[in-house]
Amino acid sequence: MLRKILTSPWTALLTLALVVGIRVADPTFVESVRLRYFDTLITSKEVTVNNIVTVNLDEATLDKYGQWPLPRAEYAKIIKELYARNAGLVVLNVLMAEPDRTGGDDALAQALKQYPVILTSVPNNKTKNTPKVPGSAVMNSEYLNQVITYPGLIANVPKLENSAVGVGIVNTLPEVDGVNRRIPQVVAVDGKLYPSLSLEVLRVAAQDSTFQVKLFEGGIEKMRIPKFGPIATDPLGRVWIDWSQDSHSVSAVNLPKDLGGAIVIVGPTAAGISNPLPTAKGPVFPHEVQASMIGTMVNGIVIQRPDYADGVEILALLVFGVLLIFLSRWTYVGIGATVVIVACTVPGTMYAFNNWLILGDATALTFGLIIVALHTYGVKFVSEFLQKQAIKKQFAGYCSKEVVELLQKDPDLIKRGVRKDVSVMFSDLRGFTPIGEHYGDDVAGLGKYMNGYMDAISQPMLDNKGMVIKYVGDASMHIHGAPIEDPNHARTIVKVGLEMLDKVDEYTKLMEAQGLPPAAMGWGCNSGIGFIGEMGSTERHSYDILGDMVSTAARLEARCKAYGVLCIIGAETYNRTKDDFFYLMLDNLQPKGKTVADLIYTALRTRGVDYSKDKAQHEEMHALYKAKKFDEAAAMCKKLKGNFGGQMDKYYKIWIERCDFMKQQDLGPNWNGEFIAHEK
Repeated sequence: MLRKILTSPWTALLTLALVVGIRVADPTFVESVRLRYFDTLITSKEVTVNNIVTVNLDEATLDKYGQWPLPRAEYAKIIKELYARNAGLVVLNVLMAEPDRTGGDDALAQALKQYPVILTSVPNNKTKNTPKVPGSAVMNSEYLNQVITYPGLIANVPKLENSAVGVGIVNTLPEVDGVNRRIPQVVAVDGKLYPSLSLEVLRVAAQDSTFQVKLFEGGIEKMRIPKFGPIATDPLGRVWIDWSQDSHSVSAVNLPKDLGGAIVIVGPTAAGISNPLPTAKGPVFPHEVQASMIGTMVNGIVIQRPDYADGVEILALLVFGVLLIFLSRWTYVGIGATVVIVACTVPGTMYAFNNWLILGDATALTFGLIIVALHTYGVKFVSEFLQKQAIKKQFAGYCSKEVVELLQKDPDLIKRGVRKDVSVMFSDLRGFTPIGEHYGDDVAGLGKYMNGYMDAISQPMLDNKGMVIKYVGDASMHIHGAPIEDPNHARTIVKVGLEMLDKVDEYTKLMEAQGLPPAAMGWGCNSGIGFIGEMGSTERHSYDILGDMVSTAARLEARCKAYGVLCIIGAETYNRTKDDFFYLMLDNLQPKGKTVADLIYTALRTRGVDYSKDKAQHEEMHALYKAKKFDEAAAMCKKLKGNFGGQMDKYYKIWIERCDFMKQQDLGPNWNGEFIAHEK
C-alpha cells in the first residue's frame, strides 16, 4: 500500500505545494530570476533615439583641460557653448559639494543665473551644504514615512545650489541583485520631498513651479506635474526605465553645431572618474541612465507591474499544476498539455508587454510546471517500471520474451478482461508412478527430472508466442491467440502440441541413455470464445481463462488414456485446421457434464509416410461401427493394428473392447454413433 501511495502521480501535489510555497515566499534567487526575465522583455523593444544628448567628459576632454575635476570656469564655458548651439535644457550631472580650488565658482554661478541649468545632489547618511528648497505640494504629509527616506543629502556649494534653475536627486536604488532598473522619483529627507533628476527635468521643462504628490498609508497614491500631467509610479515612487529610449552621445570637445533644442546631460565617462552602473542592458554611465529615465518619462511610457500580478501568477501555477497532474493519467495528453502551457507562457508575457507594457513573469510558471511535470512523470515512470518488472517476474517463465515485452508495454492486456477467440491446451505427464518409484526419497533428483520435462514441453509453446496459464504438478495449461494476436491460433496450437510430443521423445531418449525412466505425455486442445484476464482475490490473482471451450479441452486431455492416444483435438479446432494436419476421427463423444455429443480427433506424426490408405480403412471401420456392425468393426480394428507406425495400436485394442460393450447396449433406432462418457 505504501509503495502504491509513493508511486502515485498525485504525490506531485507535494512538489507543487513546495514550488508554490517558494514562489509565495519569494526568496532573493526567485526574485532575481524574475527581474532578469523582465530585463529581457524591456530590452526587447525597438530602440528609439530621443531628442536628448549626453555630453561626455571623456579622455579627450581631460586631454584638453588637463585635470579632474574640471575648473568650474570651464563648466561655465561648456554651458555657454551648449546654449550657443541651441540646447533646450542643460543638466550638469557633476556633484560640486566643495568650493572650486581654482576660484571658478563665481563664473559658474553667473552662468547658472544666465542659463537654465539643473544640478544634481546625492542622498547620504548626513547632510552637507544646504539643499535647494524643492517646489513641491504634498497631500497627506503624515504618511511621509512611507516614502523612501534618507537621513541626509549632499548638496552643491550654496552659491551654485541657489543659482541653478533646479536640483534633482541622483538615486538609482538598485534591486536585490544590484542591477538598476527603477528610479524613485522622490525621496524624503528631513521632512521634505526632493525630486529625482528626471522629475526635476520634467518640471523645469514644463516651466512649472511645483510637483505634486498625494500620499496614503501605503505610500504614494498619485504624482503629477500640473503643466505636464500625471506620472505613474509604484507606491514607493519608482518608475521602470525603458531602455529602448536612447540618446545621442557626443564628446564635450566635439559638440554638434546644432543641438536642436535637445535636453543635454553632461557627465563624466573618462576612465577612473566615473564607473558604469549595472543595468538591464549592461554597464551604463550614470548620466546615460538618467537620459534613458528622462526619455521614458518625457514620452509618457508607463511600464507596469500590477499589484495583482504576483497573485495571478501564483494562482496560475497552482491551477495549471493541478491540471497537469490530473492529465498525467493520460500520459500523452498530460505531456502535450505541459508542452503547450509552458510553450505559451513566454509568448503570452511578451504579448502582454508589447501591447500593454505589463511585466508578467514566465519564469516561476515555466520552471514550476516543469518541476511538477518531472516529478509527475518521474513517479509515473518508476511506477510503470516497477509494474513492468513485476510482470516480467510473473510471466517470464510462462510465456515468450515477445509476450513479456508486449505485456510490459501494455499492462492493461492483463488487467482488463476480454471475450476472445483463442485456442487452449491441457497437457499431462504419463507414467509418473515408475518415475516416482525410481527416485524414491531423492527429491532433488525428481525435481531435476521434472524440470527437464517441463522445459521440453514448454519450449515449443514459448517459441510460438503462446502463454502458459498455469502449471499444476506435472500438468500444464497454455493458450494461443492471447495476449498476442494470432489469427491462426488453432493451427498454431496443434503444431505446438506435435512439437511437444517430439521434444518429449527427445527427452526420453536422453533419460533412457542415463538409465532413467522414460517420459510420456498426452494433451487435449480446443478452440473457441473464452473470457481472458486477471482473476483472483485482491491479494492473490493471476492471468487466467474461463469458458466452456476451456472445460471441454480439459476433458479431452483427460480422455487420452481412455482412447490410447497421445492427443485429442476438439471439433472446432479440427474444423479450422483439417487441411493442415493428418487427422483421424476418434469418436462421437458426449463428455461428462455435456448434453451434446461432438466428434473428436487425434493428430498423427506422419514423418513423411503416406497413410492415406490406412486412413480410408480407419474411416471404413467407423462406418461399420456407426452402422452397429460391431463384429465387423472389431475385425477391422484387428486388421488395422500395426498401421500408422503403431501410433493407433492402443486405440484399436480399446475399440475392440468398445465394440463388445456396445453389442450389449440397447442403442435404439436413432443412435448416431455417439458415446456418453460417465467419467471425466
